[in-house]
Amino acid sequence: MTESPIVSESALLALPGAVASPSGGPDAGLPWHYGDPLGEQRAAATSAAVVDRSTRFVLAVPGDERLSWLHTISSQHIASLPNGTSAENLSLDANGRVEHHFVQTDLDGVTWIDTEADRGPDLLAFLKKMVFWAKAEPRDGNELAVLSLLGPDAGSPAVLAVLGIDALPAEPYAAVALPAVALPAGGFVRRMPWPTEHSFDLLVPRESLTAIFTALRDAGARPAGSWAFEALRVEAVRPRIGVDTDERTIPHEARWVGGPEQYGAVHLDKGCYRGQETVARVHNLGKPPRHLVLLHLDGSADGRPETGDDITAGGRAVGRIGTIVDHHELGPIALALVKRTITPDTALVAGPCAASIDPDSIPPDDGIQAGRAAVDRLRGR
Repeated sequence: MTESPIVSESALLALPGAVASPSGGPDAGLPWHYGDPLGEQRAAATSAAVVDRSTRFVLAVPGDERLSWLHTISSQHIASLPNGTSAENLSLDANGRVEHHFVQTDLDGVTWIDTEADRGPDLLAFLKKMVFWAKAEPRDGNELAVLSLLGPDAGSPAVLAVLGIDALPAEPYAAVALPAVALPAGGFVRRMPWPTEHSFDLLVPRESLTAIFTALRDAGARPAGSWAFEALRVEAVRPRIGVDTDERTIPHEARWVGGPEQYGAVHLDKGCYRGQETVARVHNLGKPPRHLVLLHLDGSADGRPETGDDITAGGRAVGRIGTIVDHHELGPIALALVKRTITPDTALVAGPCAASIDPDSIPPDDGIQAGRAAVDRLRGR
């Protein structure tokens, strides 16, 4: 099969009212909003909205040994992933630093993977290099495009009629085929645990993207841009690789530890994989040097920080800022990796803004690690 090119611009930018995302940003080539970004966020949170995410890079992996093979080279436990289910997964380097984050869905003999547009070619090249003798055939799957359907009314009868199904998947990561829009290669909807309680990804034939999007709009799902999706993702404290992470990020810092049932991307009870030693050492003996938190920014400041800017406390760098976005209820907010020792009452500065950590976003840090407890027992503590 001839591989399709990387998708750098969505066909939906041609729709009336679509405003393009800033060039050079992670969502370049997608609609940023349709004239009312805060109203689009409210629709995604309280009724129904459809978001174009069609620049995400899609891969397909057919082959009888696809799951057992992927299991050996990634961080998630997916060797026996049931048909019609999904998982989040990571590829780590030898030192346990995150190289790729992706979502995978196994459906009818094919594992579909989608990831960030700029990282997809490298992930595909890595997978092809790692096949060796396994019965797995990773290839470009960009004949499918990603939309996200958000909101408590996402499963309305009118929307279901467009999709050709009786109901949306009930459990997070569950997936069902979309018979009304499917190509021989696929077409499906999966439920996601984020950015909202009612979140569904649609992987639909790219050639039908505009027709499906407008049909969903006509069925009552409000068109919403990437701004809306990002605002809700930041509110949910869900990281985006390459934006909320840097070249030093390990899974514990970004809240990616846990099996599918914990909505994580790193299973702690699986066999050997690249980077596992770091994951196990941090889990059993240490603490991550940083953690991901939600920041509230001073909206009256003259300007905003930029992704990658230092976060300082008393003039000393204590973190790195990630996604910055205006939220329809919370105002200007951001995700940040900050040193674990920084408390919520610490006065912070991010670019031109004063900033404060949302105390509810700080992950629990009161567990006793098994390895540390064993060491303490040996020392008589």
